[in-house]
Amino acid sequence: MIRSVVATVVLIAGISAVAAQQDPIKARQELMKSNSAQAKIGAAMAKGEAPFDLAKAKVIFTTLDANAGKLKTLWPAGSDKGDTKASSKIWADMAGFNADLAKFESLAKAAETPVTDLASFKTQFSAVGKVCGDCHQTYRLKKS
Repeated sequence: MIRSVVATVVLIAGISAVAAQQDPIKARQELMKSNSAQAKIGAAMAKGEAPFDLAKAKVIFTTLDANAGKLKTLWPAGSDKGDTKASSKIWADMAGFNADLAKFESLAKAAETPVTDLASFKTQFSAVGKVCGDCHQTYRLKKS
């Protein structure tokens, strides 16, 4: 099962790379939707609303890690205009933004290995989620 999910992630990555060259806003929105879908699965497990599933937990972190690596390329100059929730702070502080993306990628990658049960999943999921939330606080426009 993990192999088929990883294959799907790789396929999505290839499609995302082509889409990113054509429309970086749409590509990053798709990646963020993918991250959000994984976060919902993880949150349900962490809250006890869904049973803990080690295979799903590994897929969550594998997907977030793969997406984090792609996100770095999706903020080119000029992609701050249009249908985007990205704050202009990204382009004003690209170094800080890229550092936050690198931290997210590093935590997502590191989280894959130590997860063996619900308790370790909650610890890793919380750490990765905090980085996501911090980045959104700084670099995402507030919903109106």
